[in-house]
Amino acid sequence: MSEPVKILVTGAAGFIGSNLVDRLLAEGNIVLGVDNLSTGRREFLADADKNSNFRFFERDLLDEKALHGILSEEVDTVVHLAANADVRDGLKHPRKDLEQNTIVTWNVLEAMRRVNVRKIAFSSTGSVYGEAQKIPTPEDCPFPVQTSLYGASKLAGESLISAYAEGYDLQASIFRFVSILGERYTHGHVIDFVRSLYRDTSKLRVLGDGSQRKSYLYVGDCVNAMLTIMRHKTKNKVEVFNLGTDEYVNVNQSIDVICEELKVEPKRMYTGGDRGWIGDNPFIFLDCSKLRKIGWKPTRSIRDSVRTTVRYLQKNDWLMQ
Repeated sequence: MSEPVKILVTGAAGFIGSNLVDRLLAEGNIVLGVDNLSTGRREFLADADKNSNFRFFERDLLDEKALHGILSEEVDTVVHLAANADVRDGLKHPRKDLEQNTIVTWNVLEAMRRVNVRKIAFSSTGSVYGEAQKIPTPEDCPFPVQTSLYGASKLAGESLISAYAEGYDLQASIFRFVSILGERYTHGHVIDFVRSLYRDTSKLRVLGDGSQRKSYLYVGDCVNAMLTIMRHKTKNKVEVFNLGTDEYVNVNQSIDVICEELKVEPKRMYTGGDRGWIGDNPFIFLDCSKLRKIGWKPTRSIRDSVRTTVRYLQKNDWLMQ
């Protein structure tokens, strides 16, 4: 991908997708963006819209024909980021994870097969490891019982991609992310806490006991990692990489940074227990040495990423409406 190519990005108006689109365009590539705008923000593509190498299509990928007329053999790579990412409420609407994360992935693979596009990059999740027995967790760690419908649906997507790679000679890069922070962030604990403190600075409701340990990654580092992996030369049909940092923080430490940035000292009201919801993993920490070996490393600490996210939300408080 060192030379300009045509790339299709699903979930292009989302947090990670829009940041990736901007980077790809800056490098001179031709980018086709697809999003149903259910959670993506058209505003995030304002800069991309000014670039003649970008075209946007509002399509719902649950429709098997959504990519007809868009995806062609001229496309070098499909970067499939479109998904439902709401882990917490999975049990309230179990079909959503199946549809948005598994069936949509199958639809994308079928569209690729029909027009002979041979390369796909897929956003999976560190949640596929469930409550891993090995910490830090490497890519070849045995899978435990799945603890969330989100993780299960993403693992099903990975399996479909692997089967298509074997059966139809595709080349696949699979990214197992930790949670991502930074500019255009719209979903997760940081915005939840900031939104709550905007409403009432005197108290803050915290799911669990605040001791849950999590790893996070800055979105700019995430995009760099994705591109590093996609450009990595390999003979393997499927390459799986963990994306994260070599550190973690607990929820209370993250709250400390948020409160410091907002200059507030709320009373913390804990719901109790070592996890916030059914399927919440009390300790997520991925082994990212495989990714480091091909030349990538993060540039920002988790605390810096939290600060950057809070400052972005303060400047773009319309996202919290």
